[in-house]
Amino acid sequence: MSWARVTLRFGTDGVRGVANLDLTPELVVALGRAAARVLGVDRFVVGRDTRISGPSLEAALTAGLTAEGMTVGTLGVVPTPVVAWTAAASGAAGAMISASHNRYPDNGIKLFGPTGRKLEDDAESALEATLDALVQGHPEQDSSPTGDAIGTIEATPEHLLAYAEAVEHSIDGDLSGLRLVIDCANGSATTVAPHVLRRLGARVVVLHAEPNGTNINEGCGSTHTGDLQRAVIDHGADAGLAFDGDADRVLAVDRNGALVDGDQIIAISAIDLHQRGLLRNDTVVVTVMSNLGFRLAMNERGITVVETPVGDRFVLDALGTGGHSLGGEQSGHILFPDLATTGDGLLTAVQLLDVTKRAGKPLHELASVMTRLPQVLRNVRVATAAAEDLDDRIAADVASARAELGEHGRVLIRRSGTEPLVRVMVEASTAEVADAVATRLAEAVSAAAT
Repeated sequence: MSWARVTLRFGTDGVRGVANLDLTPELVVALGRAAARVLGVDRFVVGRDTRISGPSLEAALTAGLTAEGMTVGTLGVVPTPVVAWTAAASGAAGAMISASHNRYPDNGIKLFGPTGRKLEDDAESALEATLDALVQGHPEQDSSPTGDAIGTIEATPEHLLAYAEAVEHSIDGDLSGLRLVIDCANGSATTVAPHVLRRLGARVVVLHAEPNGTNINEGCGSTHTGDLQRAVIDHGADAGLAFDGDADRVLAVDRNGALVDGDQIIAISAIDLHQRGLLRNDTVVVTVMSNLGFRLAMNERGITVVETPVGDRFVLDALGTGGHSLGGEQSGHILFPDLATTGDGLLTAVQLLDVTKRAGKPLHELASVMTRLPQVLRNVRVATAAAEDLDDRIAADVASARAELGEHGRVLIRRSGTEPLVRVMVEASTAEVADAVATRLAEAVSAAAT
């Protein structure tokens, strides 16, 4: 494999690829060196999820960082928000080794600045340029510290406990009396989520909390909620919570086994904050993927909806620019900027359960504030090059679909920022119409990309 042809590029959520193929130790060493040179800090904190490739990539990343003189604090297996929280609390940069909701062969690296926020575009561009120069072996990139200027590595597990306390203290009350089932996706939530929820007084049944390196997200977690939905009913629980592999997102299940998605969680939170006078500017920020039913529910309650492209970084940018206090994605990636610098599944779960406790209402009743229009999503695998002018080639098909749906539906076609996919989303007044239109559009995308 030629170094000249192998580089990493930032997507909507860091860099990602197949571990030891796209994301090799050699490239990750170079990425560590590039991050140390570009980010202007002298300390990093590094966490990882439970993938079998995590320790190897952690070793490579810390080797690259220390080769440039960085002091590195290793957090071990932690949720992504622990890395962001620790970076902000300590003024360090942060790196999380995870491919989020992807299966175990994939891995990735998410980088955070010393504010605990993901990197801006200019920092990512500078990182890519520096990484390319290092990989290509440009002479000006050869200087490295030696002797006692080389960086050091230290284990810093105490930050996980400090983060857990911060999440516990994010609400004034407790969760006593609530019966919960949680699905940890055999990932980063495995230890900390049960710990925090039990300390807050909830009775907790735990599923999928036995990671072995290859079972992360495998038939479980926020992308496969069937086990959780059945377990909530079997245990007579008040609610269920499904985390993804790195625990930066969460979906919920009500006591009837029905899924409560990110749109509904945001709607519940927005209305609660609005009623308490805490929803700044009476505005909530969501992405283009949010269901039309969410928009209608917010409009009925006088809450303005700001829409962004898909990706939590875009939501966070809009929150900061507008000074708003709540945003997120349908996937369960929710942002409470007064409490955290990134999406946080456990924090979101605690906030949601706090609303149910204070309201004295079951989750299914709170979730009924919005009616989801039937939504169908098709993922079409395409080569990167084939997607370049895809919009023009399917323009007539999209226009026809929109005309058919009128004001009672919506079409969205977008490229994935993390996988070689084009996502086709259709909302309509009935599931049958949504499915038929989505199928036609997916076929059109596939044909146009061939």
